[in-house]
Amino acid sequence: MDTEDAILFWNRIPVRLEYRYDIPVLLDDLVPLLEEVQDPNFSQTQVHWGSDTFSTEWRIARESDSLWIDSRWDSVHGSYEFLLNERSQLTVSIDSFVAEWLKVLRRITSDFAIHHVRLENDDIAVRARRLSSKSN
Repeated sequence: MDTEDAILFWNRIPVRLEYRYDIPVLLDDLVPLLEEVQDPNFSQTQVHWGSDTFSTEWRIARESDSLWIDSRWDSVHGSYEFLLNERSQLTVSIDSFVAEWLKVLRRITSDFAIHHVRLENDDIAVRARRLSSKSN
């Protein structure tokens, strides 16, 4: 929690996510998003990632076995939102999208268990543990 960051690559641009500040804020949106995109009936959604240093809105639509994401970036570490907005659209396979985010989720749930952390929203914690225990 003190020193590590996750790196999200958006169209080959690295975006830093701090485990200490950004990831906890994203958790409430990440868990429902991962559940939703794995649903065979999923067609589209919108998510606003609302951390001070990772503020972006994604409009996500299913295209066969892939996700098409159109983004608008408001704030990131390093203040290079303009570059991300120039490359705002991304297509990624659903399996890859879920697998990469599950790595982050597994790390979070592992840290919760090790440090005996309890979330205010226990439902999210239960759903996060259930998702992170899936193999993908």
